Amino acid sequence: MSQKYAKLFEPVSIGPVELKNRYAMAPMGPLGLSDSEGGFNQRGIDYYVERARGGTALIITGVTFVDNQVEKHAMPSVPCPTHNGIHFVRTARELTERIHSYDARIFLQMSAGFGRVTIPTNLGDHPPVAPSPIPHRWLNKTCRPLAKEEIRHIVRMFGIGAVNAKRAGFDGVEIHAVHEGYLLDQFAISFFNQRTDEYGGSLENRLRFAREVVEEIKERCGDDFPVALRYSVKSFIKDWREGGLPGETFEEKGRDVEEGIEAAKLLVSYGYDALDVDVGSYDAWWWSHPPMYMPKGLYIPYAKRVKEAVDVPVICAGRMDNPDLALDAINSGACDIIGLGRPLLADPEYVNKLRAGKRELIRPCLSCHEGCMGRIQEYSALGCAVNPAACREREARLTPALQPKKVMIIGGGVAGCEAARVLKLRGHEPVLYEKGDRLGGNLLAGGVPDFKEDDRALAAWYENVLRDLQVRIKLNTPVTADMVREENPDAVIVATGSIPKRIPLGDGNNTFTATEVLLGEKTAGERTVVVGGGLVGCELALWLAKKGKQVTLVEEMDELLAANGPLCHANSDMLKALIPHYGIKVLTSTKVIRATEKGVLVHADGEETEIEADTVVLAIGFDPDKTLYDELKHDFANIHRIGDSRRVANIMYAIWDAYEVASSL
Repeated sequence: MSQKYAKLFEPVSIGPVELKNRYAMAPMGPLGLSDSEGGFNQRGIDYYVERARGGTALIITGVTFVDNQVEKHAMPSVPCPTHNGIHFVRTARELTERIHSYDARIFLQMSAGFGRVTIPTNLGDHPPVAPSPIPHRWLNKTCRPLAKEEIRHIVRMFGIGAVNAKRAGFDGVEIHAVHEGYLLDQFAISFFNQRTDEYGGSLENRLRFAREVVEEIKERCGDDFPVALRYSVKSFIKDWREGGLPGETFEEKGRDVEEGIEAAKLLVSYGYDALDVDVGSYDAWWWSHPPMYMPKGLYIPYAKRVKEAVDVPVICAGRMDNPDLALDAINSGACDIIGLGRPLLADPEYVNKLRAGKRELIRPCLSCHEGCMGRIQEYSALGCAVNPAACREREARLTPALQPKKVMIIGGGVAGCEAARVLKLRGHEPVLYEKGDRLGGNLLAGGVPDFKEDDRALAAWYENVLRDLQVRIKLNTPVTADMVREENPDAVIVATGSIPKRIPLGDGNNTFTATEVLLGEKTAGERTVVVGGGLVGCELALWLAKKGKQVTLVEEMDELLAANGPLCHANSDMLKALIPHYGIKVLTSTKVIRATEKGVLVHADGEETEIEADTVVLAIGFDPDKTLYDELKHDFANIHRIGDSRRVANIMYAIWDAYEVASSL
């Protein structure tokens, strides 16, 4: 182990429970990890055990519901410790026993419910609930206020759930949550809580629900059974469904930091044994689920304020995958434990690799939300864009090849690199050909903006891991059909990627593609029109605006990001908010006609308008590069086309394509 990070591997305790190091798995929605009776299915058990095997000291499960009467939840949605207690204990016992084999600890996260932020696909025909009759976050509905007996029922169910968790071998529980604007948080925030009974009014009254929960659990399970709390110090709510951006000045309608610190002290006095700290709300979702547009370690200043105010351990997550940043957070007294959520989806062996001095082999999280929150919101299934085996560790486990094959892989983008990695691990003999001088494909252009550092990290990771596996790589080697025929490999994988689309705009000499500008092959002028309001166009416009350019973004559809998906709302909403924040002019339902001497001519609402610009940059998508595949498809029985060369999509589908094909070859 590198002594540099030794501090991160010192033991730390939550109540009587000692952790072998300072890393915890942050809770993430366990969609797809439960069975129809509310137990953990085999996928769920394998998923959590894999992170314990990878060295993480504390596993905090994703949310489980204790109540299915006041707020209805479709079964199976997530595990539930109260739906069928005997079955829950039976399945969870296998989970906790296997976790403990690795000298790891595990807390069950239990929820009071979602209230006004319930995901519409999970709500069904049931009316949403809340402390008061307030607007639902996603739907044009008013929530039904909870009756006092319903609150007391949920509190009792917390007690039952905690008893079942303790029986099942969990080392403690985490309460979900005075955090992110969930039901307990809605009671705690005066903006949402308009009650006049003992659950409304003063801060102490608004925290009464959370106090009764911890008191109920302590009474039933004893003081030696730790109860942690997921806790948001600040809400970043500008108004209903409107969040504040980093550095923006606005009036906080939710919980501000001053009240957040006061509440933290009260919550600890009520009996909570640890605070799992972040900031944000569903109205400012990009704080709670930070995309790549957010800085690394964004919760550290808030965790430090809490740590200075309370005498219990503080957990801090939020893009904490940089171990230098994590070490500084511990050394500066900002927190006691580092929470890793999405980084442990990307690489379940993160902690062991860091301890062994193999930081360069840790697969990076992109903060893209494509495989995790994006799929949760659309398909109720958790996964990971860069790790196709996440949440299906058993069925996706690689098996040795019975008969090693010589495999020719054409294209060194993410699809080609992933195919080479998987094939080599299985015992095949892949040879990777790349026409350029670097691996990475579209990551090289996409990773240029300052906020896309993890795209660059993924390209570097593939270089490092393929070198470590001793995969044969031939750079600066364009491949022709005759070359493939001459090599006569046992199998061919075509991963030639895609080509930027172009449209004829006349004789203008200042019309370039986004790829050319990002790679520095062409230079954007001081006044730039970006044609195309998809993800590439919006991110390009943001990058140029941050560099001081005057940018106009032109999109033919009636809104930005309309053709992309499923983008997590945290990503898409923040990107859409950043566009006007950086002064980017947006023209939707607008078609570009042709370039002019002064700029570009556009058509909208039956009229043509000239936009003055020095440069026009095309970000209108990509076409699959399938030329080589078409030349070879009748020559080889075992030939596959993967990634963008099959269908232009995103990094996730390129990697998933490659993993699927290479794992079964």
